[in-house]
Amino acid sequence: MKEPIFLQPLFQERIWGGSKLKNNYNYPIPSSLTGECWAISAHPHGQSVVRLGDYKGLTLGELWNNYPELFDYYKSDHFPLLTKILDANDDLSIQVHPDDCYASKYESYGLGKTECWYVIDCEENSEIVIGHHAQTKEEFVHKIKNGCWDQLLRRIKIRPGDFFYIPSGTLHAIGKGTLILETQQNSDTTYRVYDYDRRDENGKLRKLHLKEAIEVTTIPYIEIKTEPTIIKTKDATITTFVEGDYFTVYKWEVHNRLQMKQDQLFMLISVIEGNGILETKEKEYEIHKGDHFIFPHQMGYFTINGNIKLITSHPSSNVRKETNK
Repeated sequence: MKEPIFLQPLFQERIWGGSKLKNNYNYPIPSSLTGECWAISAHPHGQSVVRLGDYKGLTLGELWNNYPELFDYYKSDHFPLLTKILDANDDLSIQVHPDDCYASKYESYGLGKTECWYVIDCEENSEIVIGHHAQTKEEFVHKIKNGCWDQLLRRIKIRPGDFFYIPSGTLHAIGKGTLILETQQNSDTTYRVYDYDRRDENGKLRKLHLKEAIEVTTIPYIEIKTEPTIIKTKDATITTFVEGDYFTVYKWEVHNRLQMKQDQLFMLISVIEGNGILETKEKEYEIHKGDHFIFPHQMGYFTINGNIKLITSHPSSNVRKETNK
């Protein structure tokens, strides 16, 4: 397989969702409470479907299980990554995710969740929560039980183009008025700490997971700063945001032409702005804002022409080594 695999995204309604996925990307969202576009997903809670080509109609999970050569025979029962776009029309709950060790003991799916955020757009004075100010577990529990959220939470002002790396164990939340592309481990395990006393469609307070959250939250919070590296040419700019334990994430900004070789295990590609032409050895494809696709193993050289911005990622090689043990 030397051609890209184009995927049809699916959508998840959320109590905090809105309509930006339709307004910004012309997606066929189910309602004005659509919070998440699962753009590249093989998770059981929502699978992307191949929308054209030889594998049209198959889910990404079916590709993973039945055509392992597309992914260089990556040794894992699960596709390792998940790409989302999140429309936070309201504040998300204060939450935390477990690591692999904890999830393998207590969660049926067995994967933890380290993630990262690229801010596509946000309203003026938007903010996010990353981390907390407690120095001990006792202080952490005391502030939660007494609702001392302003004292506990570490809030950060954000702007479009910002990037944040969020390892498992990090208390976090996306703030109102924010559109974010998230690259994460392929997990849907979330422990809610606080949800503003919101009620679900049945009028019940949404469930919290305080015991689990207290067990998995890193205390004290340790900020992990990423230092992006930037390579510029007259026709394109490539920014490497993070080379982490589970994924490497880039931004490709093409002003005219970008030619590269796909030499990773496989790559996940999301077009977040603009339009262009993707050329492979055999074929040309029009690509547009809102498209999502995978470059399979050994796809070879490709060229992107146009004025277009993409967020791309691939699994980190150290994960591959661990799974081959």
